[in-house]
Amino acid sequence: MAGFGHGTRRYPRSRGRTGSRTGPDRATLGIVGLVCAVAGFFTLGIVLGPVAIVCGWLSMGRAWSSRSLPPLIAVVLGAVDTLLAVIWLAGAAGPGTGWL
Repeated sequence: MAGFGHGTRRYPRSRGRTGSRTGPDRATLGIVGLVCAVAGFFTLGIVLGPVAIVCGWLSMGRAWSSRSLPPLIAVVLGAVDTLLAVIWLAGAAGPGTGWL
């Protein structure tokens, strides 16, 4: 009779309703995103830029008006980093000397 509520609900609530507690917290994701965004300006911008955007986005959660500044900086710098890397790659692949 486990399907009718006998023994299916743990005390005080099951993990499904309270969320997972095993993943990284939001502050850590914000700092990781910030570090990836800054490091992306020097090496592997095409890889570290999107990583910074994703980490910053996940760190902000649903609220854009969070009080934590590193996630917002990570998203903005990650976008700039990705854009500069794409422009650099397009210029390097073009005929002649490229755009820049």
